[in-house]
Amino acid sequence: MSTQFLSKLSQNYIELLEDNEYYDITIEVGKDPNVKIFRSHKSILCYRSPYLRRTLASNNNQNKDNVLINIKFPNISPEVFQIILRYIYGGILSLNVQDPSEIFQILLAADDLFLQELVDYLQKYLIENKSEWMEQHFEFIHRTSFQYNSLLEIQQFCTDLMAKSPEKVFKSLDFTSLPKKSLVQLIKRDDLQMKEIEVWEHVLKWGLAQNPTLLPDPNDWSDDDFKTMENILQNCLPWIRFFSLSSKEFLQKVRPYKKLLKREIYENLLNSHLDSDSEPTDNILYPRNIKFKSIIDSKIVNLNIISAISKWIDKIYIINYNSKFDHLRELYLPYKFQLLLSGSRDGFTSKKFHELCDGKPNTITLIKVKGAEEIIGGYNPLKWESSGGYGSFIFSFKNKDIKNAIISNMGETNQGFYC
Repeated sequence: MSTQFLSKLSQNYIELLEDNEYYDITIEVGKDPNVKIFRSHKSILCYRSPYLRRTLASNNNQNKDNVLINIKFPNISPEVFQIILRYIYGGILSLNVQDPSEIFQILLAADDLFLQELVDYLQKYLIENKSEWMEQHFEFIHRTSFQYNSLLEIQQFCTDLMAKSPEKVFKSLDFTSLPKKSLVQLIKRDDLQMKEIEVWEHVLKWGLAQNPTLLPDPNDWSDDDFKTMENILQNCLPWIRFFSLSSKEFLQKVRPYKKLLKREIYENLLNSHLDSDSEPTDNILYPRNIKFKSIIDSKIVNLNIISAISKWIDKIYIINYNSKFDHLRELYLPYKFQLLLSGSRDGFTSKKFHELCDGKPNTITLIKVKGAEEIIGGYNPLKWESSGGYGSFIFSFKNKDIKNAIISNMGETNQGFYC
């Protein structure tokens, strides 16, 4: 059995660092006017940092007369390097007084010096303790982390955040400056909370920004222009869920760019919209997983029903539910529904209904029939004040089956409903 006395050992090495004797290296850190000289010991640095080992080995080959070695790190601040040295010598890292921006600079310096243990620790520390700060400085954190190959956890944090809240990057002014690696990682994700047509539009926008000489209208492109754009987007195109798009989106947003797609893929895509009997191939990506709670807070309906009702609200009538591509089509979810009244929470009295719903336009009523797998309800675009009805419709869904849904529009009448 062996006993480790690491605390005293650490203290002694820190004392060695602070001692002005026995050193054989000087390290010049920082840029004017903030420059500082640190005295250090070659043997310790070599065994603690692979980068310093290589640097000192190179200097040692040139230093035949055992003259004092001097190395420079102009891109690391003296304050950060002081913290790094205390870690190298004593295994000590105190982050109590450092603000998050300085901790991030320590992380970058640790990466430069190949201090992997410290890199791993600081990535976890920032994610677990300073995530709010990283969100506030997202553009800087994202751009910087993707310049370093080993900051994988920070990169993953950024990608997770973008998938959950894509507006943080897709609506930012610097979106087109995203590294290709970052863009591909993002659009690969099944949980990217964005409509597929928006993903496609932003990928096109990103591609155009990579070659400013291209005109924005594809009708003005030559074959060489299409080839250029295809080369730019070659790592992105496989991750676009083209089969999730509606026929209208395909016609208006994809067809003009058909030369970017492989001929076989485009033909299959075209057939999926024109021929309901055409068979999907095995390698088609499924629609992305839009989170249920972000759309509607309900235990009664699923997103398929909400998608169908939303289409009727926007007068996008569904002609054919029997296409073999139905399960690959993206749900139509243009709205976020706010819960006004819940029977299980608020009761079923008319008084409570009017208290919570009067004066509110564009409401949907959903009722689960007791003892049956049936959902009935209706849509009212007008306020619950007196009477009206034009634009209203009622519906019935059995077993949450969209194919056999009954949806009936109200005619031109002022008596579709009456308060």
